[in-house]
Amino acid sequence: MLRVLQVLQAHGDDGVRPEEIARRTAMTKRSVYRDLHALEDEMHIPVWNDRGRWGVERQAFLPPLSLTLPEAMAVFLSARLVTRFADRYEPNLASAFQKLEEGLPEALRSHVERTLDDLARKPVDADYNRHVRDLTRAWAERRVVEFQYAPALYDGAPREPRKAVVRPYLLEPSLSTHALYLIGLDETRGALRTFKVERIRDLSLTPRTFEAPEAGALEPTLRRAWDIIADQPETEVVLRFAPTVAARVREAAWHPSQRLDVGADGSLEWRATVAGTIEIRLWILSWGDEVEVLEPAGLRADVAATHARAAARYAAQP
Repeated sequence: MLRVLQVLQAHGDDGVRPEEIARRTAMTKRSVYRDLHALEDEMHIPVWNDRGRWGVERQAFLPPLSLTLPEAMAVFLSARLVTRFADRYEPNLASAFQKLEEGLPEALRSHVERTLDDLARKPVDADYNRHVRDLTRAWAERRVVEFQYAPALYDGAPREPRKAVVRPYLLEPSLSTHALYLIGLDETRGALRTFKVERIRDLSLTPRTFEAPEAGALEPTLRRAWDIIADQPETEVVLRFAPTVAARVREAAWHPSQRLDVGADGSLEWRATVAGTIEIRLWILSWGDEVEVLEPAGLRADVAATHARAAARYAAQP
């Protein structure tokens, strides 16, 4: 399919006949027609057909980039990180890797090939891919979207999906949940909200457009997030790390607002102001018994209760 697309692009506005594509790609004419329709129906690339000649709309692609080798490596590593944490096949990511591969030296091309192999083994989620494509379009065109949203089951109790009317501001991947999130102004709530793409249902683009936020307006809010969720109240979190892990904690900047204080016994008091405790709670639990929550009281009680339940489970005979 990529070879067919490359031939279409090479012929520009003049277009090309399917038999010529077949000759250039060593494909059968039937396979060429199959790929032409797949480009339009599956990849949603605007292909045109005029009196037997086929082409692709000029505005379908961004201008080509001229990358230095270090720049290409930086792009590759960024995409590689996304691929490592992806749990489904993403056709646009695969296509981007294929294009990146064309101008790389052999050493990097082999890395790209392995990445494509890894990606090809992941399952296809057509609904998810369609939502990502439509949200990307809405973000680029500044179009308001409507959808049904299924809330998370934090307490185990099911909740009914709700309708959301949203101005898409950002699409952000999460390192901790390996998921993609939509961040935007929820007109139904009158506030900035975060939506996990996997929980979005019945997505549609409306004809309404919106003005993008002023430059720099979102950053202060987003910086409060531990990972993705920035729409929760500011919360001061204070932790005490055991001397055994204090050095490892000091090695990383976990949050822009963090402040550190090393105790005489080698322990570390760590504090930061974050948006709520939903996301940071999982990070705290990952340190096991080598961290103690000092503030806030509600988070301390929650973490203590979680450890107590875990201890009771392990105390029972398997």
